[in-house]
Amino acid sequence: MTCDRVRIALSARLDGEDPQAPATALDGHLTNCGACRTWLTQAEQVTRLVRVRAVEVPDLTASVLAAVAADPKATAAARKRRTDTVYGTRQILRVAVAVAAVAQLAVALPILLAGLGVAADPHVSREMASFDVALSVGFVLAAYRPERAQAFVPVAFVLAVCLAGTSIVDIANSTTALVHEMGHLAAVAQAGLLWALGRVSRRTDPPMAAAMTTGHG
Repeated sequence: MTCDRVRIALSARLDGEDPQAPATALDGHLTNCGACRTWLTQAEQVTRLVRVRAVEVPDLTASVLAAVAADPKATAAARKRRTDTVYGTRQILRVAVAVAAVAQLAVALPILLAGLGVAADPHVSREMASFDVALSVGFVLAAYRPERAQAFVPVAFVLAVCLAGTSIVDIANSTTALVHEMGHLAAVAQAGLLWALGRVSRRTDPPMAAAMTTGHG
């Protein structure tokens, strides 16, 4: 057998293929041929390096996360946590809006019904008290039906801006004192609470909002 034929057969044997030559003939040739022995040693080294080289491991993060997201139990648990968080926040805002409305109503009703604490012009005081009562009722309705709170936001903000603007002008003209205008901060706080309540209610999904309304009142 020639060296070329032997090396082809040895290469096939290294690859796990049929060398198409008797093993005794190949081994006998290697015993008598130093060049082929050297070639086989180098071929074995190359084969070993190729077989133990690093293999690139694919990134399965996206597929694993997708599988978790597709898991009905995991999705239901995440949706429940999100629902509970939104519901808890909305309940806190509902209570805050209701408390602010009741406080405003408690101040306005005595002026409207009994004329307590009226200014020099009782008629103007009762008109302002009537307006405060109507506004308080609107805030109570927004707390009761938070999904409709967004409709009251423009009214609340216009009132807050007008009161703040007139207060600044009156203080600048020395027609009133800062301490007398502190009560107008309640209107600003009410507007902010109403905006937050409307925003939370708007961000909820329709099925979740319906479930909150029917299940929790």
